[in-house]
Amino acid sequence: MAKALMIQGTMSNAGKSLIAAGLCRVFKQDGYKVAPFKAQNMALNSFITREGLEMGRAQVVQAEAAGVEPSVLMNPILLKPTTDMGSQIILNGEVWGQLSAQDYFAQKKKLLPEVLKAYQTLSDQNDAIIIEGAGSPVEINLKDSDVYVNMDMAKAAKAPVLLVGDVDRGGVFAQLYGTVALFTEEERAMVKGVIINKFRGDQTILDPGIKMLEDLIHIPVVGVVPWVRLDIDDEDSLSERLTNREASLVDIAVVRLPRIANFTDFKALEGIDGVSVRYINSTRQFGEPDMVIIPGTKNTMADLLWMRQNGLEAKIQRFADVGGPVLGICGGYQMLGEELSDPFNVEHGGTLRGMGLLPVSTEFTAQKTRTRVDGSFGAMGGIFSELTGKHFEGYEIHMGVTNSSAGIAQIVDGVSGTSRIDGCQNGNVYGSYVHGILDGDEVAGTIVRALAMKKGVDPADLGKVDGEAHKQQQYDLLADTLRKSMDMELVYRIWTEGLK
Repeated sequence: MAKALMIQGTMSNAGKSLIAAGLCRVFKQDGYKVAPFKAQNMALNSFITREGLEMGRAQVVQAEAAGVEPSVLMNPILLKPTTDMGSQIILNGEVWGQLSAQDYFAQKKKLLPEVLKAYQTLSDQNDAIIIEGAGSPVEINLKDSDVYVNMDMAKAAKAPVLLVGDVDRGGVFAQLYGTVALFTEEERAMVKGVIINKFRGDQTILDPGIKMLEDLIHIPVVGVVPWVRLDIDDEDSLSERLTNREASLVDIAVVRLPRIANFTDFKALEGIDGVSVRYINSTRQFGEPDMVIIPGTKNTMADLLWMRQNGLEAKIQRFADVGGPVLGICGGYQMLGEELSDPFNVEHGGTLRGMGLLPVSTEFTAQKTRTRVDGSFGAMGGIFSELTGKHFEGYEIHMGVTNSSAGIAQIVDGVSGTSRIDGCQNGNVYGSYVHGILDGDEVAGTIVRALAMKKGVDPADLGKVDGEAHKQQQYDLLADTLRKSMDMELVYRIWTEGLK
Protein backbone atom coordinates (compact mmCIF):
# COMPACT_ATOMS: atom_id res chain seq x y z
CA MET A 1 0.00 0.00 0.00
CA ALA A 2 1.37 3.40 -1.00
CA LYS A 3 2.22 6.10 1.49
CA ALA A 4 0.20 9.26 0.85
CA LEU A 5 0.70 13.00 1.19
CA MET A 6 -2.23 15.40 0.92
CA ILE A 7 -2.20 18.97 -0.39
CA GLN A 8 -5.02 21.15 0.92
CA GLY A 9 -5.59 24.86 0.34
CA THR A 10 -7.00 27.80 2.23
CA MET A 11 -9.33 28.48 -0.71
CA SER A 12 -10.01 27.54 -4.31
CA ASN A 13 -7.20 28.48 -6.69
CA ALA A 14 -4.58 28.72 -3.93
CA GLY A 15 -2.35 26.56 -6.10
CA LYS A 16 -3.08 23.04 -4.83
CA SER A 17 -3.19 21.52 -8.30
CA LEU A 18 0.22 22.80 -9.40
CA ILE A 19 1.88 22.05 -6.06
CA ALA A 20 0.53 18.49 -6.32
CA ALA A 21 1.73 18.23 -9.94
CA GLY A 22 5.16 19.49 -8.95
CA LEU A 23 5.45 16.96 -6.12
CA CYS A 24 4.39 14.19 -8.51
CA ARG A 25 7.28 15.23 -10.75
CA VAL A 26 9.74 15.40 -7.85
CA PHE A 27 8.78 11.90 -6.63
CA LYS A 28 9.03 10.55 -10.20
CA GLN A 29 12.48 12.10 -10.64
CA ASP A 30 13.56 10.50 -7.36
CA GLY A 31 12.61 7.04 -8.57
CA TYR A 32 9.20 6.48 -6.96
CA LYS A 33 6.14 5.13 -8.72
CA VAL A 34 3.73 7.95 -7.91
CA ALA A 35 0.16 8.79 -8.86
CA PRO A 36 -2.18 11.72 -8.14
CA PHE A 37 -5.62 11.44 -6.55
CA LYS A 38 -8.50 13.84 -6.06
CA ALA A 39 -11.72 12.30 -4.81
CA GLN A 40 -13.96 15.04 -6.16
CA ASN A 41 -13.15 17.65 -8.75
CA MET A 42 -15.39 20.43 -10.05
CA ALA A 43 -14.40 21.63 -13.50
CA LEU A 44 -15.63 21.92 -17.07
CA ASN A 45 -12.15 21.20 -18.40
CA SER A 46 -12.27 17.41 -18.62
CA PHE A 47 -10.48 14.59 -20.46
CA ILE A 48 -11.34 11.20 -21.94
CA THR A 49 -9.10 8.24 -21.07
CA ARG A 50 -8.19 5.47 -23.50
CA GLU A 51 -11.07 3.44 -22.07
CA GLY A 52 -13.53 6.20 -23.01
CA LEU A 53 -14.03 7.40 -19.43
CA GLU A 54 -14.20 11.03 -18.31
CA MET A 55 -12.04 12.66 -15.64
CA GLY A 56 -10.84 16.08 -14.53
CA ARG A 57 -7.94 17.55 -16.49
CA ALA A 58 -6.06 18.63 -13.34
CA GLN A 59 -5.41 14.98 -12.50
CA VAL A 60 -4.41 14.34 -16.12
CA VAL A 61 -1.76 17.06 -15.77
CA GLN A 62 -0.58 15.53 -12.50
CA ALA A 63 -0.47 12.07 -14.10
CA GLU A 64 1.63 13.46 -16.96
CA ALA A 65 3.97 15.05 -14.43
CA ALA A 66 4.21 11.66 -12.68
CA GLY A 67 4.88 9.92 -15.99
CA VAL A 68 1.88 7.60 -15.76
CA GLU A 69 -1.24 6.98 -17.86
CA PRO A 70 -4.27 9.00 -16.68
CA SER A 71 -6.95 6.85 -15.03
CA VAL A 72 -10.38 7.59 -13.58
CA LEU A 73 -9.08 5.97 -10.39
CA MET A 74 -7.27 9.27 -9.90
CA ASN A 75 -10.53 11.27 -9.98
CA PRO A 76 -13.54 9.05 -9.23
CA ILE A 77 -16.01 11.95 -8.95
CA LEU A 78 -16.18 14.88 -11.37
CA LEU A 79 -18.79 17.62 -11.05
CA LYS A 80 -19.53 19.53 -14.26
CA PRO A 81 -21.68 22.59 -13.52
CA THR A 82 -24.55 23.02 -15.97
CA THR A 83 -26.29 25.88 -14.14
CA ASP A 84 -25.52 28.08 -11.13
CA MET A 85 -27.43 25.59 -8.95
CA GLY A 86 -26.69 22.15 -10.42
CA SER A 87 -24.11 19.84 -11.97
CA GLN A 88 -23.76 16.71 -14.00
CA ILE A 89 -22.20 14.06 -11.76
CA ILE A 90 -19.52 11.86 -13.35
CA LEU A 91 -18.78 8.73 -11.28
CA ASN A 92 -15.87 6.50 -12.27
CA GLY A 93 -15.84 8.17 -15.66
CA GLU A 94 -19.54 7.78 -16.50
CA VAL A 95 -22.60 9.96 -16.04
CA TRP A 96 -24.24 9.13 -12.70
CA GLY A 97 -26.88 11.83 -12.62
CA GLN A 98 -27.84 15.48 -12.87
CA LEU A 99 -28.38 16.99 -9.41
CA SER A 100 -28.87 20.31 -7.71
CA ALA A 101 -26.20 21.25 -5.19
CA GLN A 102 -28.60 20.54 -2.33
CA ASP A 103 -29.51 17.08 -3.66
CA TYR A 104 -25.86 16.21 -4.26
CA PHE A 105 -24.89 17.14 -0.70
CA ALA A 106 -27.73 14.93 0.55
CA GLN A 107 -26.47 11.95 -1.47
CA LYS A 108 -22.68 12.34 -1.20
CA LYS A 109 -22.28 9.67 1.47
CA LYS A 110 -23.63 7.07 -0.95
CA LEU A 111 -20.56 7.60 -3.12
CA LEU A 112 -17.99 7.17 -0.35
CA PRO A 113 -17.47 3.41 -0.99
CA GLU A 114 -16.70 4.15 -4.65
CA VAL A 115 -14.14 6.79 -3.67
CA LEU A 116 -12.41 4.50 -1.18
CA LYS A 117 -12.40 1.61 -3.66
CA ALA A 118 -10.75 3.78 -6.32
CA TYR A 119 -8.17 5.05 -3.85
CA GLN A 120 -7.34 1.56 -2.57
CA THR A 121 -6.84 0.22 -6.09
CA LEU A 122 -4.56 3.13 -6.96
CA SER A 123 -2.68 2.75 -3.69
CA ASP A 124 -2.03 -0.94 -4.35
CA GLN A 125 -0.36 -0.03 -7.65
CA ASN A 126 2.02 2.69 -6.46
CA ASP A 127 4.70 3.70 -3.96
CA ALA A 128 3.32 7.19 -3.34
CA ILE A 129 0.00 8.98 -3.78
CA ILE A 130 -0.19 12.77 -3.88
CA ILE A 131 -3.76 13.63 -2.87
CA GLU A 132 -5.30 16.99 -3.71
CA GLY A 133 -8.05 18.47 -1.57
CA ALA A 134 -10.96 20.56 -2.82
CA GLY A 135 -11.70 24.20 -2.10
CA SER A 136 -11.25 25.03 1.57
CA PRO A 137 -11.27 22.26 4.21
CA VAL A 138 -12.98 24.50 6.78
CA GLU A 139 -16.19 25.62 5.10
CA ILE A 140 -18.02 25.24 8.41
CA ASN A 141 -21.47 25.31 6.79
CA LEU A 142 -20.53 22.34 4.57
CA LYS A 143 -18.31 20.21 6.82
CA ASP A 144 -21.05 17.71 7.66
CA SER A 145 -21.22 16.75 3.98
CA ASP A 146 -17.47 17.00 3.35
CA VAL A 147 -17.13 13.24 3.52
CA TYR A 148 -14.29 12.48 1.11
CA VAL A 149 -12.63 15.58 -0.27
CA ASN A 150 -10.48 16.97 2.53
CA MET A 151 -9.82 15.83 6.11
CA ASP A 152 -11.99 12.72 5.93
CA MET A 153 -9.99 11.63 2.88
CA ALA A 154 -6.72 12.36 4.70
CA LYS A 155 -7.88 10.18 7.61
CA ALA A 156 -8.91 7.33 5.31
CA ALA A 157 -5.57 7.43 3.48
CA LYS A 158 -3.52 8.10 6.64
CA ALA A 159 -2.10 11.06 4.74
CA PRO A 160 -0.31 13.94 6.50
CA VAL A 161 -1.46 17.32 5.19
CA LEU A 162 0.43 20.27 3.72
CA LEU A 163 -1.73 23.41 3.73
CA VAL A 164 -1.24 25.94 0.89
CA GLY A 165 -2.00 29.67 1.15
CA ASP A 166 -2.00 32.19 -1.70
CA VAL A 167 0.07 35.26 -0.87
CA ASP A 168 -0.62 36.84 -4.27
CA ARG A 169 -4.27 37.48 -3.37
CA GLY A 170 -3.34 39.07 -0.05
CA GLY A 171 -3.92 38.14 3.58
CA VAL A 172 -1.92 34.92 3.46
CA PHE A 173 -1.17 34.88 7.19
CA ALA A 174 -4.86 35.36 7.99
CA GLN A 175 -5.72 32.62 5.48
CA LEU A 176 -3.37 30.12 7.09
CA TYR A 177 -4.02 31.08 10.72
CA GLY A 178 -7.79 31.21 10.22
CA THR A 179 -7.88 27.85 8.47
CA VAL A 180 -5.81 26.17 11.18
CA ALA A 181 -7.96 27.79 13.90
CA LEU A 182 -11.15 26.37 12.37
CA PHE A 183 -9.81 22.81 12.29
CA THR A 184 -10.77 20.51 15.12
CA GLU A 185 -7.92 19.51 17.44
CA GLU A 186 -7.69 16.14 15.70
CA GLU A 187 -7.56 17.76 12.26
CA ARG A 188 -4.98 20.32 13.37
CA ALA A 189 -2.67 17.48 14.39
CA MET A 190 -2.84 16.12 10.85
CA VAL A 191 -1.42 19.33 9.33
CA LYS A 192 2.33 18.80 9.30
CA GLY A 193 3.39 21.83 7.29
CA VAL A 194 2.17 24.95 5.51
CA ILE A 195 3.23 26.43 2.18
CA ILE A 196 3.10 30.08 1.16
CA ASN A 197 2.48 30.09 -2.57
CA LYS A 198 2.85 32.59 -5.45
CA PHE A 199 5.26 34.94 -3.67
CA ARG A 200 6.80 37.86 -5.55
CA GLY A 201 9.67 39.98 -4.28
CA ASP A 202 12.24 39.85 -1.49
CA GLN A 203 11.49 36.95 0.86
CA THR A 204 13.38 38.58 3.76
CA ILE A 205 10.42 40.97 4.04
CA LEU A 206 8.21 37.95 4.65
CA ASP A 207 10.47 36.22 7.18
CA PRO A 208 9.24 38.03 10.35
CA GLY A 209 5.67 37.10 9.47
CA ILE A 210 6.67 33.47 8.93
CA LYS A 211 8.26 33.35 12.41
CA MET A 212 5.15 34.88 13.99
CA LEU A 213 2.86 32.46 12.11
CA GLU A 214 4.86 29.42 13.23
CA ASP A 215 4.73 30.66 16.84
CA LEU A 216 0.94 31.02 16.56
CA ILE A 217 0.03 27.74 14.86
CA HIS A 218 2.97 25.54 15.96
CA ILE A 219 3.26 24.11 12.44
CA PRO A 220 6.38 24.66 10.31
CA VAL A 221 6.35 26.63 7.08
CA VAL A 222 7.92 24.10 4.73
CA GLY A 223 8.38 26.54 1.89
CA VAL A 224 7.72 29.85 0.19
CA VAL A 225 7.06 29.03 -3.46
CA PRO A 226 7.67 31.95 -5.83
CA TRP A 227 5.26 33.13 -8.45
CA VAL A 228 6.64 31.64 -11.65
CA ARG A 229 5.30 31.75 -15.19
CA LEU A 230 4.59 28.17 -16.23
CA ASP A 231 2.92 26.97 -19.41
CA ILE A 232 0.97 24.11 -17.82
CA ASP A 233 -2.70 23.28 -18.39
CA ASP A 234 -5.00 24.97 -15.90
CA GLU A 235 -7.83 23.33 -14.02
CA ASP A 236 -10.73 25.61 -14.87
CA SER A 237 -11.89 29.03 -16.06
CA LEU A 238 -9.94 30.79 -13.28
CA SER A 239 -6.98 30.44 -15.63
CA GLU A 240 -4.99 33.59 -16.32
CA ARG A 241 -4.87 32.46 -19.94
CA LEU A 242 -8.51 33.49 -20.36
CA THR A 243 -7.76 37.17 -19.81
CA ASN A 244 -7.80 39.36 -22.92
CA ARG A 245 -4.45 39.82 -24.66
CA GLU A 246 -2.97 42.11 -27.27
CA ALA A 247 -3.13 41.03 -30.91
CA SER A 248 0.07 39.68 -32.50
CA LEU A 249 1.19 38.89 -36.08
CA VAL A 250 -1.57 36.30 -36.36
CA ASP A 251 -4.57 37.12 -34.18
CA ILE A 252 -7.04 34.39 -33.14
CA ALA A 253 -10.13 35.31 -31.11
CA VAL A 254 -11.72 32.60 -28.95
CA VAL A 255 -15.18 33.33 -27.56
CA ARG A 256 -15.04 33.15 -23.77
CA LEU A 257 -18.40 31.50 -23.24
CA PRO A 258 -19.92 31.63 -19.73
CA ARG A 259 -19.71 27.82 -19.50
CA ILE A 260 -16.56 27.39 -21.58
CA ALA A 261 -15.16 23.85 -21.48
CA ASN A 262 -11.88 22.32 -22.61
CA PHE A 263 -10.18 25.60 -23.47
CA THR A 264 -6.94 23.61 -23.47
CA ASP A 265 -7.91 22.78 -27.08
CA PHE A 266 -5.98 25.89 -28.13
CA LYS A 267 -2.72 25.22 -26.30
CA ALA A 268 -0.83 24.33 -29.49
CA LEU A 269 -1.88 27.61 -31.13
CA GLU A 270 -0.83 29.57 -28.04
CA GLY A 271 2.60 27.94 -28.19
CA ILE A 272 3.50 29.35 -31.60
CA ASP A 273 5.58 32.53 -31.45
CA GLY A 274 3.87 35.39 -33.25
CA VAL A 275 0.36 34.03 -32.63
CA SER A 276 -1.98 35.60 -30.11
CA VAL A 277 -4.96 33.67 -28.80
CA ARG A 278 -7.33 36.23 -27.27
CA TYR A 279 -10.37 35.20 -25.20
CA ILE A 280 -13.21 37.64 -25.83
CA ASN A 281 -16.63 38.03 -24.23
CA SER A 282 -17.96 41.22 -25.87
CA THR A 283 -18.17 42.91 -29.26
CA ARG A 284 -15.91 45.64 -27.88
CA GLN A 285 -13.08 43.10 -27.54
CA PHE A 286 -13.65 41.57 -30.99
CA GLY A 287 -11.10 43.71 -32.83
CA GLU A 288 -9.93 42.53 -36.25
CA PRO A 289 -9.06 38.85 -35.77
CA ASP A 290 -7.66 36.61 -38.47
CA MET A 291 -9.78 33.72 -37.18
CA VAL A 292 -12.61 33.20 -34.69
CA ILE A 293 -13.06 30.02 -32.64
CA ILE A 294 -16.19 29.07 -30.73
CA PRO A 295 -15.09 26.50 -28.13
CA GLY A 296 -16.84 23.76 -26.23
CA THR A 297 -19.39 24.50 -23.52
CA LYS A 298 -21.37 22.61 -20.90
CA ASN A 299 -24.60 24.26 -22.05
CA THR A 300 -24.67 24.95 -25.78
CA MET A 301 -28.15 26.48 -25.97
CA ALA A 302 -27.74 28.82 -22.99
CA ASP A 303 -24.36 30.05 -24.24
CA LEU A 304 -25.71 30.59 -27.76
CA LEU A 305 -28.47 32.74 -26.27
CA TRP A 306 -25.79 34.65 -24.36
CA MET A 307 -23.93 35.36 -27.62
CA ARG A 308 -27.18 36.33 -29.29
CA GLN A 309 -28.05 38.81 -26.55
CA ASN A 310 -24.64 40.49 -26.32
CA GLY A 311 -24.16 40.87 -30.08
CA LEU A 312 -21.28 38.43 -30.56
CA GLU A 313 -23.39 36.10 -32.69
CA ALA A 314 -24.17 38.85 -35.20
CA LYS A 315 -20.54 40.00 -35.15
CA ILE A 316 -19.29 36.48 -35.99
CA GLN A 317 -21.94 36.05 -38.70
CA ARG A 318 -20.79 39.27 -40.40
CA PHE A 319 -17.16 38.15 -40.05
CA ALA A 320 -18.01 34.83 -41.75
CA ASP A 321 -20.04 36.57 -44.50
CA VAL A 322 -16.89 38.35 -45.73
CA GLY A 323 -14.82 35.15 -45.69
CA GLY A 324 -13.43 35.31 -42.18
CA PRO A 325 -12.39 31.83 -40.96
CA VAL A 326 -14.59 30.45 -38.17
CA LEU A 327 -14.04 27.17 -36.33
CA GLY A 328 -16.49 25.60 -33.88
CA ILE A 329 -15.44 22.73 -31.63
CA CYS A 330 -18.00 20.51 -29.90
CA GLY A 331 -20.62 22.91 -28.49
CA GLY A 332 -19.26 25.63 -30.78
CA TYR A 333 -19.82 23.28 -33.76
CA GLN A 334 -23.40 22.69 -32.64
CA MET A 335 -24.03 26.45 -32.41
CA LEU A 336 -22.86 27.01 -36.00
CA GLY A 337 -25.65 24.84 -37.36
CA GLU A 338 -29.20 25.72 -38.34
CA GLU A 339 -31.13 24.33 -35.39
CA LEU A 340 -30.66 22.88 -31.89
CA SER A 341 -33.38 20.67 -30.46
CA ASP A 342 -33.62 19.47 -26.85
CA PRO A 343 -36.74 17.29 -26.58
CA PHE A 344 -35.56 15.54 -23.39
CA ASN A 345 -34.55 18.71 -21.48
CA VAL A 346 -30.92 17.64 -21.38
CA GLU A 347 -29.68 21.25 -21.46
CA HIS A 348 -32.25 23.98 -21.98
CA GLY A 349 -35.34 22.34 -23.42
CA GLY A 350 -37.26 23.19 -26.60
CA THR A 351 -35.87 24.20 -29.97
CA LEU A 352 -33.48 27.03 -30.76
CA ARG A 353 -32.38 28.57 -34.03
CA GLY A 354 -28.65 28.13 -34.63
CA MET A 355 -26.22 30.59 -36.16
CA GLY A 356 -26.96 29.26 -39.65
CA LEU A 357 -23.32 29.11 -40.79
CA LEU A 358 -23.21 25.32 -41.30
CA PRO A 359 -25.90 23.13 -42.97
CA VAL A 360 -26.36 20.83 -39.95
CA SER A 361 -28.78 20.47 -37.04
CA THR A 362 -28.32 18.94 -33.59
CA GLU A 363 -30.61 17.01 -31.27
CA PHE A 364 -29.64 16.54 -27.63
CA THR A 365 -30.10 13.03 -26.33
CA ALA A 366 -29.76 11.47 -22.89
CA GLN A 367 -26.83 9.31 -24.06
CA LYS A 368 -23.43 10.95 -23.69
CA THR A 369 -20.76 10.36 -26.35
CA ARG A 370 -17.45 9.71 -24.61
CA THR A 371 -14.51 8.30 -26.56
CA ARG A 372 -10.97 8.71 -27.88
CA VAL A 373 -10.62 9.11 -31.64
CA ASP A 374 -7.94 8.83 -34.31
CA GLY A 375 -8.56 10.49 -37.64
CA SER A 376 -7.46 12.33 -40.74
CA PHE A 377 -8.90 15.24 -42.69
CA GLY A 378 -10.67 14.53 -45.94
CA ALA A 379 -10.66 16.74 -49.04
CA MET A 380 -10.74 20.16 -47.39
CA GLY A 381 -11.80 23.36 -49.10
CA GLY A 382 -11.54 26.99 -48.16
CA ILE A 383 -8.60 28.66 -46.47
CA PHE A 384 -7.52 25.47 -44.71
CA SER A 385 -7.37 23.25 -47.79
CA GLU A 386 -3.78 22.28 -46.88
CA LEU A 387 -5.19 20.26 -43.98
CA THR A 388 -6.28 17.60 -46.48
CA GLY A 389 -4.87 14.24 -45.43
CA LYS A 390 -3.38 15.53 -42.17
CA HIS A 391 -3.61 13.15 -39.19
CA PHE A 392 -4.93 14.07 -35.73
CA GLU A 393 -5.87 12.44 -32.43
CA GLY A 394 -8.35 13.62 -29.81
CA TYR A 395 -11.48 12.79 -27.90
CA GLU A 396 -15.21 13.49 -27.87
CA ILE A 397 -17.41 14.49 -24.91
CA HIS A 398 -20.90 15.64 -25.87
CA MET A 399 -24.59 14.98 -25.39
CA GLY A 400 -25.86 15.96 -28.83
CA VAL A 401 -26.07 14.14 -32.18
CA THR A 402 -25.42 16.30 -35.25
CA ASN A 403 -26.55 15.29 -38.73
CA SER A 404 -23.90 16.04 -41.35
CA SER A 405 -24.10 14.58 -44.83
CA ALA A 406 -20.47 15.30 -45.71
CA GLY A 407 -17.91 15.56 -42.92
CA ILE A 408 -14.46 17.13 -42.90
CA ALA A 409 -12.71 14.08 -41.45
CA GLN A 410 -12.81 10.31 -41.16
CA ILE A 411 -12.32 9.14 -37.60
CA VAL A 412 -11.92 5.79 -35.88
CA ASP A 413 -13.55 5.40 -32.47
CA GLY A 414 -10.86 4.29 -30.05
CA VAL A 415 -13.33 2.41 -27.83
CA SER A 416 -15.65 0.67 -30.33
CA GLY A 417 -13.20 0.52 -33.24
CA THR A 418 -15.88 1.75 -35.67
CA SER A 419 -15.23 4.32 -38.37
CA ARG A 420 -17.38 7.37 -39.10
CA ILE A 421 -17.29 10.90 -40.45
CA ASP A 422 -17.00 14.00 -38.29
CA GLY A 423 -17.70 17.66 -38.74
CA CYS A 424 -18.80 19.95 -41.53
CA GLN A 425 -17.50 22.78 -43.70
CA ASN A 426 -19.15 25.67 -45.53
CA GLY A 427 -16.70 28.05 -47.22
CA ASN A 428 -14.32 29.19 -44.50
CA VAL A 429 -16.57 27.97 -41.66
CA TYR A 430 -15.59 24.65 -40.10
CA GLY A 431 -16.98 22.51 -37.29
CA SER A 432 -15.82 19.39 -35.46
CA TYR A 433 -16.71 17.41 -32.34
CA VAL A 434 -13.09 16.44 -31.67
CA HIS A 435 -11.35 18.03 -28.71
CA GLY A 436 -7.61 18.05 -29.34
CA ILE A 437 -7.99 18.27 -33.12
CA LEU A 438 -5.58 21.22 -33.02
CA ASP A 439 -3.07 19.65 -30.64
CA GLY A 440 -0.70 18.22 -33.22
CA ASP A 441 2.04 20.60 -34.32
CA GLU A 442 1.30 19.76 -37.96
CA VAL A 443 -2.38 20.74 -37.75
CA ALA A 444 -1.83 23.88 -35.70
CA GLY A 445 1.10 24.89 -37.89
CA THR A 446 -0.91 24.40 -41.11
CA ILE A 447 -3.74 26.59 -39.81
CA VAL A 448 -1.39 29.35 -38.67
CA ARG A 449 0.54 29.32 -41.95
CA ALA A 450 -2.70 29.67 -43.91
CA LEU A 451 -3.80 32.60 -41.74
CA ALA A 452 -0.38 34.26 -42.06
CA MET A 453 -0.30 33.97 -45.86
CA LYS A 454 -3.85 35.34 -46.16
CA LYS A 455 -2.73 38.32 -44.09
CA GLY A 456 0.52 38.83 -45.98
CA VAL A 457 2.71 37.74 -43.06
CA ASP A 458 5.75 35.59 -43.88
CA PRO A 459 5.22 32.23 -42.10
CA ALA A 460 8.97 32.16 -41.48
CA ASP A 461 8.44 34.97 -38.97
CA LEU A 462 6.41 32.60 -36.79
CA GLY A 463 8.26 30.40 -34.32
CA LYS A 464 7.65 26.66 -33.94
CA VAL A 465 7.39 24.84 -30.62
CA ASP A 466 7.78 21.09 -30.02
CA GLY A 467 4.66 20.67 -27.90
CA GLU A 468 5.58 17.46 -26.05
CA ALA A 469 9.17 18.50 -25.33
CA HIS A 470 7.95 21.89 -24.13
CA LYS A 471 5.40 20.25 -21.81
CA GLN A 472 8.03 17.98 -20.21
CA GLN A 473 10.36 20.95 -19.81
CA GLN A 474 7.63 22.85 -17.96
CA TYR A 475 7.03 19.94 -15.55
CA ASP A 476 10.77 19.81 -14.84
CA LEU A 477 10.81 23.57 -14.25
CA LEU A 478 7.93 23.21 -11.77
CA ALA A 479 9.76 20.42 -9.91
CA ASP A 480 12.96 22.45 -9.85
CA THR A 481 11.06 25.43 -8.43
CA LEU A 482 9.66 23.30 -5.59
CA ARG A 483 13.07 21.77 -4.82
CA LYS A 484 14.62 25.25 -4.52
CA SER A 485 11.81 26.84 -2.50
CA MET A 486 10.65 24.01 -0.22
CA ASP A 487 12.44 22.00 2.46
CA MET A 488 12.19 18.73 0.54
CA GLU A 489 14.03 16.82 3.25
CA LEU A 490 11.27 17.82 5.67
CA VAL A 491 8.56 17.05 3.09
CA TYR A 492 9.98 13.56 2.56
CA ARG A 493 10.18 13.02 6.32
CA ILE A 494 6.52 14.06 6.71
CA TRP A 495 5.54 11.70 3.88
CA THR A 496 7.57 8.79 5.25
CA GLU A 497 6.29 9.11 8.81
CA GLY A 498 2.65 9.44 7.68
CA LEU A 499 -0.09 9.62 10.28
CA LYS A 500 0.05 7.51 13.43
